[in-house]
Amino acid sequence: MRSLISTFFFGVLLFCNPSFSQSTKQQQLEEERQRLREEIEQMKQLREDNKLKERSVLDEVETINSQISIRKNLIKITNQQANLLTREINVNFKKMDAYRKELTMLKEDYAKMISKSYKSKSHQSKIMFLLSSSDFAQAYKRLQYMKQYNEHRKEQADQIEESTRALEVLNTDLSKQRKDKEGLIEENRIEQEQLTNEKKEQQVLMASIRKKQGTYTKQIKLKEQKASAIDKAIEKLIRDAIAKANKKAGKKVTKKGSATTFALTAEAKILADNFTANKGKLPWPVGTGRITKKFGRQPHPTLPNIQINSSGVEIETRAGEKARAIFEGEVIAIQKLKGASRLIQIRHGNYITTYYNIESINVKEGDKVATKQVIGQVRTNPITGRAIMKFLIYQNAQRLNPQSWVYKM
Repeated sequence: MRSLISTFFFGVLLFCNPSFSQSTKQQQLEEERQRLREEIEQMKQLREDNKLKERSVLDEVETINSQISIRKNLIKITNQQANLLTREINVNFKKMDAYRKELTMLKEDYAKMISKSYKSKSHQSKIMFLLSSSDFAQAYKRLQYMKQYNEHRKEQADQIEESTRALEVLNTDLSKQRKDKEGLIEENRIEQEQLTNEKKEQQVLMASIRKKQGTYTKQIKLKEQKASAIDKAIEKLIRDAIAKANKKAGKKVTKKGSATTFALTAEAKILADNFTANKGKLPWPVGTGRITKKFGRQPHPTLPNIQINSSGVEIETRAGEKARAIFEGEVIAIQKLKGASRLIQIRHGNYITTYYNIESINVKEGDKVATKQVIGQVRTNPITGRAIMKFLIYQNAQRLNPQSWVYKM
């Protein structure tokens, strides 16, 4: 009897524990859902801020495409959450049925024990039970038995009471799960309506682009040429920085601008090793933002049969957003490049991070900076109203994909 109650009570407590019922998978889905909601809100705010600005149709399509993609992911995640809740609710209903049956059996057994005890609990019966002992040792054992029996009855009563309360908690959790599921379903209905409206807007914009596809193709190619020129200027700055550092370290430099590898001091090597160790964990170079262009060669998000290339990532953020160093290091260059506003480069051993389209710069060449230290402000284009920073990572003279280094980029 005691074993049955203990097993039942342990099972109820295990499955009623909030940390158990809220599965790791559910927590991960909720975190991802909140992240996507925040990203949609950021995009919505950016579009509101830019509503009265003169934005190109290509920019509008690019933004709406990103928004549609994010919203689809949000709907998918929300569906997964609702399905997971459905499974949890079904499992908990089965547990409830099993627990109720076991609890009924426990109560019935307990009632029988109480009834039996009541029939023989008179003071006279207890005395006779003790006096009928054959000797003192037997009387003592009978006295101990009566004491243990009374304690066992109390323990059973307490466990049944606790088990009943645990079942009530499980029932409350089920009610909350049902409400959470209803909320997720309603949220998905609203998101589906928003998605339908965004797709209609996308179709209208794409129709206008198709009418002037030749014009927009020329604009994209011109933009790519300007980006390529900026990349070449950045790479020259990096080679010059390597040559300058190597000369200072006493390494022979054959030709200015030809160096491609840093000669590391012991201190610089430690810094480089620390940077390497933080791959995938480095903070974003802005407090909030979204990727509008990924690293590497890729199809244009709007026009078919057009390839574009990016030496880093482009991040759209809020007007006035601060740019910040992703790791400790030394500012080695602050330059004004044509078509790129101003640029800041920070050296981290044999790594260099580059931040451009920056204004209101807070540092100067030679400054030591800390992780997340503000180095300037992302410039907002006065015509389009967009604040976009390009961010690059190099190891020596080799380009790296920032999305592999920055946390959840």
